[in-house]
Amino acid sequence: MSASLDAFIAENNIQTIGDGHFTFDAEEHQRVIQSQPWKDDVHYFKSTKISALALLKMVMHAQSGGNIEVMGLMVGKTDGNSIIVMDVFALPVEGTETRVNANLAAYEYMVNFQSSAREVGREENVVGWYHSHPGYGCWLSGIDVTTQMNNQKYQDPFIAIVVDPIRTLSSGKVDLGAFRTYSENHKITEGGPSRYQSIPLHKIEDFGVHCKHYYPLDVSYFRSSFDEKLLNSLWKQYRINALSSNVDSSNQNYISNQVKDMSCKLTKCQQMPTTRDDCAKISTDGTKTAIEALSGVMTAMLKQKVFKSS
Repeated sequence: MSASLDAFIAENNIQTIGDGHFTFDAEEHQRVIQSQPWKDDVHYFKSTKISALALLKMVMHAQSGGNIEVMGLMVGKTDGNSIIVMDVFALPVEGTETRVNANLAAYEYMVNFQSSAREVGREENVVGWYHSHPGYGCWLSGIDVTTQMNNQKYQDPFIAIVVDPIRTLSSGKVDLGAFRTYSENHKITEGGPSRYQSIPLHKIEDFGVHCKHYYPLDVSYFRSSFDEKLLNSLWKQYRINALSSNVDSSNQNYISNQVKDMSCKLTKCQQMPTTRDDCAKISTDGTKTAIEALSGVMTAMLKQKVFKSS
């Protein structure tokens, strides 16, 4: 295993486990589907466990889209109060810088993929969808909330995952969030979101309007001997893509936009009544941006040294 892969595993706290997460019990799955315990408890699912292979595939797919949102599906199973993501596959959809939706061709692709998987003995089911938010964090927009509500209504158990490829490249750690939505008749509670996120000013309204319609899941990552060879092979491709891409320019644009966003937030604070908490949030954003900028400089220096010595 390469030193860079070891660093990725350590940075994202990927735990080594046995091969049990990759086994699928069809009878147990049917029992869970029939009992539907999530109908009685809106917070029944509390966590998701993602294989390192699935994680790397999502990150590579998200980064391949650049500033355009991409979308894919996740296959796996349930395990008590957790949803285990064993693998993912990309969907052929056309996205924009602000949204991505599955079209008819994408749904046809899903059906064909599932049929082909069954033919080769893959019995896992689709357990969620993922898409990217390039540069503006991991949360659900209004369109995302509607999409996830429909998914949970017709094909539960189902989760939504959002990955930010630009913040991932900037910080060196995967920026990812997993969510479940509440039903339409769920009573919305007062107060703000339980976890603070750095949201761009032009996205705050969309975030604030819908943030109470879903809740976050705890996310952890795992790997085993079962996926070791595939993980090593995929990592080589990931490193080639990272070294050959113009990461420096992307990181500079991202940091520049972050600084502009903080400047707009400070201006807004001066023009409108604010609380100490509002100022503290901007300070948190500033610290985060400084760390990401430093990480970007270190990556650029390392990349330059690697290519000069080769």
